[in-house]
Amino acid sequence: MHSSTSQDGSTSLSRNRTSNFSNTLVIAAVAIAVLWADQYTKRLILSLTPTAFFSGLCGDHNGHVVISHFLCWTYERNIHGAFGLFGNNAVLLIAMAIVVLVLFWFSFREAAARSLVVRIAFGMIVGGAIGNIVDRLHYGHVIDFIDFYRIWPNIFNVGDSCITIGVGLLLLSSLVTRRHR
Repeated sequence: MHSSTSQDGSTSLSRNRTSNFSNTLVIAAVAIAVLWADQYTKRLILSLTPTAFFSGLCGDHNGHVVISHFLCWTYERNIHGAFGLFGNNAVLLIAMAIVVLVLFWFSFREAAARSLVVRIAFGMIVGGAIGNIVDRLHYGHVIDFIDFYRIWPNIFNVGDSCITIGVGLLLLSSLVTRRHR
């Protein structure tokens, strides 16, 4: 590919298109990886026999003990939004997820063009959100199973984890960027 610089210092349009494509590719690759991991782990949980979820006591409920007194796989059908909030209307929750993704994109698209960390973070958020949307469309609820019952009150899934980590990375990136201005 040929790239040239004009007299005003701007790069050619072809270089910008390639850069935009590679930036989008990073977001898409991360989103696909997260979506795959989210859906794969949920299928594993669904493949466990129901008695596997009654193999031990996890706080005040039964679950499959992974690490004694710390981590259980506890199958839960989550009909609500994040952290059990926002009601149980699947169509409304899907619409809200899409609106939030669009708002994030408009808020962080310039940062994504400059930062690999922001692209990875956005890919994590997109992949996690799509994983939960797939669940709502397919099952009418989101499958949650990760239960750190001693330190966290909510049961969640891989997609939720990636959304949370992605948002944390976006916030850290914003703070670092502001600090360097």
